[in-house]
Amino acid sequence: MFLHHLRVIPHLVRMHVRSQMEYRGAFWLDRLAQILSYGSVFATIGILLARFETLGGWTWPELALLFSFQLLAYSLGAAMSFVQLRDLEELVRLGTYDTLLVKPFSPWAYLVFSGLNIGYAGHIILAVPLLCWAVLSVDFAWSASSVAFLLAAIASATLLTGAMITMIGATALMWVRSNRLFSIFFGFWELTRYPLNIFPGSIQITLITAVPLALTSSVPVAALLGKPVPILGAWAGPVTLAAGPLWVLLAMAHWRYATRKYQGAGG
Repeated sequence: MFLHHLRVIPHLVRMHVRSQMEYRGAFWLDRLAQILSYGSVFATIGILLARFETLGGWTWPELALLFSFQLLAYSLGAAMSFVQLRDLEELVRLGTYDTLLVKPFSPWAYLVFSGLNIGYAGHIILAVPLLCWAVLSVDFAWSASSVAFLLAAIASATLLTGAMITMIGATALMWVRSNRLFSIFFGFWELTRYPLNIFPGSIQITLITAVPLALTSSVPVAALLGKPVPILGAWAGPVTLAAGPLWVLLAMAHWRYATRKYQGAGG
């Protein structure tokens, strides 16, 4: 069954990419709009830094590293999960999710790979060059171990993002309605492009525990740069690297639980 999935997945991805690229002009216009939108957010941070010089002790290149790290990890994780799991609510409500249950294929794998969102290309096009510039501009002595930590932290943050989105989407299998939870998710996600230490203690705890999105941005970047991390302290680095795989396991367990509870649109 596993080998069967591996053979089918490339075909699912290829068909979806072809459908997305049918109107290439519109596709790239949307990507340009994304770049301008997130570019304006970054410009706003730049305006703050021009006035106050630092933000929570973070300089301009350090904030650029934080912003690009957050955007890259999110785009990689969300490309594999967000639109697909957001649309799961509608599939459940209309009863069309039942058709996936009779396919000789994992419903989760079918949802994710048949809807792989290449629309996040705009995020990546902005994040990667900015990340490279920040790496070269930040006042930090890079080494092989720090580069390895950066890459591993991006991978872990990507997994954590995808896992959290999967868990939110999977609640539709039990409650039918789940998309309002995405509003909460993105409300907290907006905060994570800023250093964790500028927020009150209650928000810091929330962003590390209940909604651990700080582990996808400010915590790993602070640990990399040797900055103090509230609550976690010296454990920031290990916790960052362990968070992604751990939340993937939690997401898998939650998906199985929600699938067992699923009774169809009729309840």
